[in-house]
Amino acid sequence: MKVYVLYRPKSDHARRTEEFVRDFKGQHSVNVEVIDVDSRDGVATASLYDVLTYPTVLVMTEDGQLLKTWSGEEVPPLMNELASYAYS
Repeated sequence: MKVYVLYRPKSDHARRTEEFVRDFKGQHSVNVEVIDVDSRDGVATASLYDVLTYPTVLVMTEDGQLLKTWSGEEVPPLMNELASYAYS
């Protein structure tokens, strides 16, 4: 599984998002890719998956099929909930 976190590093939600990613990586052996939505990759990923609200967490299969999305106020999701999708 792939887990992407799209957010703006210079925003009100940056610290909360970064702490969540750090804690999640520390508790689970899941690769989490953090993407700045203002970067070229961030714009492309947000466009591909119709992401309009930040921060957003995307869980997808290795071939790019989207399994679950959390956006805006839903972020960060419960770590166990994210892990259940990431390990499935």
